[in-house]
Amino acid sequence: MTAIAPASRGNSAVRTLLLCLGLGLAVTVRWQVFHTAALDGITEGLVFGSALLSIAWVGGSKLSAPPIGAVAAGIVAGAALVAVSLLARDSGAPLVLAHAAPFLPWVVVTAFVAIGEELVLRGVLWRRLAAAGGDVAALLATSLLFALIHVPVYGWTVVPLDLGVGLWFGGLRLWFGGPTAPAVAHVLADLATWWL
Repeated sequence: MTAIAPASRGNSAVRTLLLCLGLGLAVTVRWQVFHTAALDGITEGLVFGSALLSIAWVGGSKLSAPPIGAVAAGIVAGAALVAVSLLARDSGAPLVLAHAAPFLPWVVVTAFVAIGEELVLRGVLWRRLAAAGGDVAALLATSLLFALIHVPVYGWTVVPLDLGVGLWFGGLRLWFGGPTAPAVAHVLADLATWWL
């Protein structure tokens, strides 16, 4: 194992901080847009998703063929989240929600944002945080960030739930060594909200 020079560690810390600041800026803009209704939900999602993918790209994320095992695990993990949601919901509530956006654009934007969140959190930030403090630090930090980035849209009451979901996605990241499994699970769980 090669020792990391102090200057290299400092540069890595600065890059990690800049990625976190970029994420914070994207969330702040999303918060402002959401609360002022400056954009419709589809456009707001496209802007936020684009910001996330830009952060992932700047952080060094590269496209590659997803491992089949990670995709399969993501499908199972996403289905488990949906099953838990179905079991926890009020059995008298209808399954279909009224949506302002048409289905197909909503699906595309929902998947775009979920994938962007995972490429940033369980991708580039995880790698940097794990290199600096280990996988447990990366798991805890990215799970907390995951919970906090949802506050602008859903409020503070969602933090405990999203912290748990962030840990679930982080466990997938630990198990499969990349963001593919959590991204697939995240997309499936988010897409289920159309009906739940």
